[in-house]
Amino acid sequence: MLPLVIPSPDISFVELGPIRIYFYALFMLAAIAAAILVAGRRMRRLNIASGVALDIAAWAVPIGILGGRLYHVATHPSDYFYEGADLFRVLYVWEGGLAIFGSITFGALGAWIGARRAGVSFGAFADALAPGLLLGQVIGRIGNYFNQELFGAPTILPWGLQIDANNPAFPEGLPSSTLFHPLFLYEMLWNLVGIAVVLGVERIARRRAGVAIGTYFLWYGIGRAWFESFRLDPTELELFGVKINIVTALVAAIVGAWIIATSLNRKDSVPKSFNGKNLEQQSRD
Repeated sequence: MLPLVIPSPDISFVELGPIRIYFYALFMLAAIAAAILVAGRRMRRLNIASGVALDIAAWAVPIGILGGRLYHVATHPSDYFYEGADLFRVLYVWEGGLAIFGSITFGALGAWIGARRAGVSFGAFADALAPGLLLGQVIGRIGNYFNQELFGAPTILPWGLQIDANNPAFPEGLPSSTLFHPLFLYEMLWNLVGIAVVLGVERIARRRAGVAIGTYFLWYGIGRAWFESFRLDPTELELFGVKINIVTALVAAIVGAWIIATSLNRKDSVPKSFNGKNLEQQSRD
């Protein structure tokens, strides 16, 4: 029985006159927009103007992109630094190469700055953003598909992914007909389930501050560590013999568990709104 096969896309960009538009960049923009829309909608439920989410994103997005690119380049140095290399390619984010953990770390710094300037609680904004982050990552992984990246070990399963044998990430010594685990698709499905998990845990915990973003880190960290364990286009760096992305993912999961535990152990059971007041107090003001 022949596998059904997930085919590789024939193109990764379109040209409009002198302008080359990469699908990866388009899906990244769509992912960012989706995350902001979700955060804005969740903020409106607390009578906070949805535009505040855009104000915070104006700081979080560019700083997050910078962090994502720095993390990617630092963990894939041989892709950018070699004899005769065009060093300006380090700046070509539209071609792919934004590491989610770098984006989240630097983006959190940008969001903190934006939240302070907007006069809202950074933690509450993070909770509002949590399901939007997962939705954005679902959309963003489609961009990885067009770039033929984020694939796993060879497989004979019906949903095997084709990778162009001319792709620099194609493993040496394997037949060009080899199929691979579509990690981009696995992560999309994992994150879709994660949205329901975040919203469900948040509801069970009565929307306590920190639970949503903590669940995001715990859920995504566990899934990402698993996917990275059989990824074939991994980072080059290791820590004590373990791929750095697995270490980072496990750290994210631990941080998420700590945030949840800290939130549930707080004496105040009423969740706080974006201006730092609890919801009951705000309703009386």
